Formats: sequence, C-alpha cells, structure tokens
Amino acid sequence: MLSQLSPAVRQYLIVTGNYWAFTLTDGALRMLVVLHFHALGYSPLEIALLFLFYEFFGVITNLVGGWLGAHLGLNRTMNIGLAMQVIALCMLLVPASWLTVPWVMAAQALSGIAKDLNKMSAKSSIKLLVPENAQGSLYQWVAILTGSKNALKGVGFFLGGLLLALLGFTGAIGAMAVMLAVVWVFSVLSLKKDLGKAKNKPKFKDMLSKSKPVNMLSAARLFLFGARDVWFVIALPVYLAAEFGWDHAYVGGFLALWVIGYGIVQSLAPYVTGKRSGQVPDGKTAFVWAGVLMLTPALIALALSNQVSPQISLLGGLMIFGALFAVSSSLHSYLIVSYAGRDGVSLDVGFYYMANAAGRLLGTVLSGWIFQVAGLEACLWVSSLMLLVATGVSLALPSQKASSTRY
Repeated sequence: MLSQLSPAVRQYLIVTGNYWAFTLTDGALRMLVVLHFHALGYSPLEIALLFLFYEFFGVITNLVGGWLGAHLGLNRTMNIGLAMQVIALCMLLVPASWLTVPWVMAAQALSGIAKDLNKMSAKSSIKLLVPENAQGSLYQWVAILTGSKNALKGVGFFLGGLLLALLGFTGAIGAMAVMLAVVWVFSVLSLKKDLGKAKNKPKFKDMLSKSKPVNMLSAARLFLFGARDVWFVIALPVYLAAEFGWDHAYVGGFLALWVIGYGIVQSLAPYVTGKRSGQVPDGKTAFVWAGVLMLTPALIALALSNQVSPQISLLGGLMIFGALFAVSSSLHSYLIVSYAGRDGVSLDVGFYYMANAAGRLLGTVLSGWIFQVAGLEACLWVSSLMLLVATGVSLALPSQKASSTRY
C-alpha cells in the first residue's frame, strides 16, 4: 500500500510511524522509572535526579542535532535516535543490584539523546514536505503530528503502569526493547532519501540561531515547558500516590488519559485559533493563550491551600491546564517551523527544541526539589510565575505574514 503513495507522502508516513513508536516507549519508560523507584523508597528529589541527564543531554542533543541533521540528513539522525533508545532500554535489563542511581542516570542520558534526535528529525521533515506558501496547511500538519505524538505518549504512560503491574520492571523493559528494535530495522530498510541535508553545509558556530523571532520563541518555550514540568513530572504522580493512595496502574492510567486528551486538543488547535475564518496565528495569539494559561496553576494552588475539594480542584484544574497548555504548545510548534529557514531547517528547529529541553530540565529538577521542600502548592505557584515570564517574552514575537493562509 505504501508503494502506491507519492515518495514525499510515503516518506512522511514512515517518519511519523517511527516517531509514534518511539513516543510509546518514551512515555512508558518515564512512568516505569517514576513508579518503580518511588516504590523502592526513593525520595522525590532522587527520582528527579534520575531524569537529570535525560533532560540535560536533550539540551545538548537539540543544539548539536540540528547541525547533524543538516549534514547527515534527517532520516539518518532519526535512525540513530531509534538505535540509541534500544540500547538505553537494554541498559536497564541488568540485575536489580546494578540499577544504581548513576547507572539509571546514564541510561536516561542515552534515552534523552535518542528522544530529541527523533523529535528534531520528525518536526524538521514537515517544513520540507509542505509547500512554502501554504502556512495554514503547515500549521495543520504540525498540529496533527504534535497532537498525535502526545496522545501516544499518554498511551505510553498507561502502558508503563500496566506493564509494571503485569510483567514487572525487567519484563516491561525487555518487551519495549524488542518492539522498538523491530521498528528500527524497518526504518533502516525503508528510509533512504537524505531529507533535510542543507545545500550549504553549516559551520559548527551556526548552531546558535541568529534569528530574533526564533530566539524569542525559544525563550518563551523554555518557560512554558518549565511551568508544566515543575509540577507535572515528579510532584503530581508522587502526590497522587502518596496523598490520594492511588496504585501504580491507577496513576499511570490517569496521567495517560490526561496526556491523550492533551494530544487530541493539540491536533485540534488550528480550529480553536481561527482555521474556519482562514486566520493563521502569530505572536499575539501566543501571548494571549500564555496569559490565560498563567492563571490556572495559581487558581489550583489557592483551592488546595483553602481545602476546597482537593481532588476535584486538582484534577479539574489539571484538565483545564492541559487544554490551555495544549493549544499554547501547538501554537509554538507551528511558529517555530514557520519562522525557521527552509535550507538547513533543522538548525533553527534544533535550537528551539534545545530551549524546550532546557525548560524540561529546569522544571524536572525544581519539581523534585520544591515538592520535597514545600509541597505541591509551591510547585504550582512557581509554575504560574514561569508562565508570567513566558507571557512577557511572547510580546516580542512578530506578527505572521497574512499572505500565506492557504489550507
């Protein structure tokens, strides 16, 4: 069936399939590590430190990965990412006595490199497969890819909790390693075109963006994702298990449903932000949505501090936060692909996702530390403060050209 499609569409479907398969294992692995090591008695800060190298090397990978993509081609960087994730999973198949904090951090570092090579390759590919004068179509394709990825990441959260309950930590990791190895073999055999190779080979110094719109959007992205992860990554799942008494499968299942819903809203973002009227979002749109989002964690924190139905306040607030965050994230994902230069697109996209990874790194470390020291409410107030900064930075984003609105 794939052979009957045009080469560009066939290429995109294979790239997207790779991205989806990787995302399943990435979400499941995160949930496995959080729940397994919490059950072993690790503190929230110690669990956060397990992801320190995952996020840190994601920062480095996005910066260098864009340069590699421009030189090697996006298909090669994607295949390298898949292979590295298989190796990272296999590193966790060692005897339980070997699963020390440094060893798990090293495996997570490899997984972080793999994840961001994979994401940078997939996101950059869209820029080259959509006509340059069709900004509306570009927004829609980016929203679909981003939304579907996050929905599958939610499935991965559920899968991680379920596999941990059914197969145990080692069995779950082994099953995922086998599945992803099969995907990697198919990818190596199927992806041959060097999509994304720059005509003018960029120098190493060109990794840093010289574009003001890209730089400002990257700064906004850093604080946007820091604001999410400062309470969502470590604090929330541990709080649900410790305060509400939820078991592993229940925590994984709930967070899975949240991320799935978040992904669905992301894919529908073009309809929410003006597709029906033919409008293409710009920097002002990103500013408005970030400003509204900023209020949500503060309101949740106020409700919790005043003991206003804690479960309803937290879970209901999480739903609202997820919907608003999904639209903001989807807007950002479109804007970076739109702002990026066409030749060597992976450089701008890589720089932007370097800021994204830096935000996740900051949020993850703060999530473990602040939750351990001051609790969930403090994490929520820090989230709101970060969103205030993201809103302010978004004021500097330019308006999008109105001439390219074709869907």
